[in-house]
Amino acid sequence: MLENREGTRVPEVTFRTREGSQWRDVSTAELFAGKTVVVFSLPGAFTPTCSSAHVPRYNELAPTFRAHGVDEIVCISVNDGFVMEAWSHDQEADQLRLIPDGNGAFTEAMGMLVDKSDLGFGKRSWRYSMLVRDGKIEKMFIEPQKPGDPFEVSDAETMLRHLAANTKLPPDITLFGREGCAHCARARKLLQDQGLAFTELPASPRVLRAVCGRTSTPQIFIDGRHIGGADELAAHLG
Repeated sequence: MLENREGTRVPEVTFRTREGSQWRDVSTAELFAGKTVVVFSLPGAFTPTCSSAHVPRYNELAPTFRAHGVDEIVCISVNDGFVMEAWSHDQEADQLRLIPDGNGAFTEAMGMLVDKSDLGFGKRSWRYSMLVRDGKIEKMFIEPQKPGDPFEVSDAETMLRHLAANTKLPPDITLFGREGCAHCARARKLLQDQGLAFTELPASPRVLRAVCGRTSTPQIFIDGRHIGGADELAAHLG
């Protein structure tokens, strides 16, 4: 059985991390003492669900977590320091702190070390998340024990709802644009001036015809709804 450790303190270990070309030891106290920290742990760097959903969404919602009193978001995986550093760069996870539990000492002490030898992984972490205040575990969300790699409760939204049930999530915004387009520059500034994060994708006539039936740039989508160009965006934002 996986262990729910709510009400207990986090294990005291030292993590061997990489920062640039240097080794750096990071203690449990450095990570948690005097802070409110959200931790999520997962089976492995560069694995599908971890890379496509778990890490990206925590990274996207980091400003919202901070607005609700979270000092830091930490991702822990039973991988070595080189792998975790490379994965952080690959994911562009600049809002998170990716910590390698290379020997599995923290994960084992948490009661979350599981055998994934059938995948050639050896011992890895079960997927879970937790809220830690000044080193004490306040809440844990542990994925159900069933075959495969369940991803149902350790996601960023579940943790955010625990912190603030009525929090409004930031909109998902995509801007199709191109360099040298004055209207695209205007649309970017409109979004930036309101503190709205967005993803920009390169536009081509074929792409634009496929997604919205137009060919002019920019074209903006908010939460899946086509807003239009810069003028329509300005009207939408008021």
